[in-house]
Amino acid sequence: MSRIDDTREFIPVRIAVLTVSDSRGPEDDRSGQVLVDRLTAAGHLVADRRILPDERAEIAEQLRLWVADPQVDVVLTTGGTGLTGRDVTVEAHRDVYEKEIEAFGTVFTMVSMQKIGTSAVQSRATGGVAGGTYLFALPGSPGACRDAWDEILVKQLDFRHRPCNFVEIMPRLDEHLRRK
Repeated sequence: MSRIDDTREFIPVRIAVLTVSDSRGPEDDRSGQVLVDRLTAAGHLVADRRILPDERAEIAEQLRLWVADPQVDVVLTTGGTGLTGRDVTVEAHRDVYEKEIEAFGTVFTMVSMQKIGTSAVQSRATGGVAGGTYLFALPGSPGACRDAWDEILVKQLDFRHRPCNFVEIMPRLDEHLRRK
């Protein structure tokens, strides 16, 4: 079973937060604020925070900029993971991924099922890796962001989490790039 190993030292990671919305601004970005509040409470650092419209090319470009930035370890996006025509965040993420973390979406759906039942099928939450950076696309509701953080990410982004976590393999995420 999973647990925190208190003999290991906590390692803060640098996390960028992107809210994808055609209508939200800094003053009413509740989902982005949920993520910022939770990641800082856990001891992590906010590397950057932005809001962009639901435009695939703009989202992908911002993701690529953060992937190229050595001061960003993880990117969390909120919004644009649904089924409507303007929901393009998942496609933008997949434009950038080198590897998709398929199980992230599956586990997120399992968590969501406990909260919202079969409505969980309408989310396309996803995760992946590019250039040694983790990227996670979360739904735009504050509740979904809380669920993703509290049930999955707070554990996987904690080096002390056993039996394994995302942080301990960070140094090896881009090893294929170093072999060339």
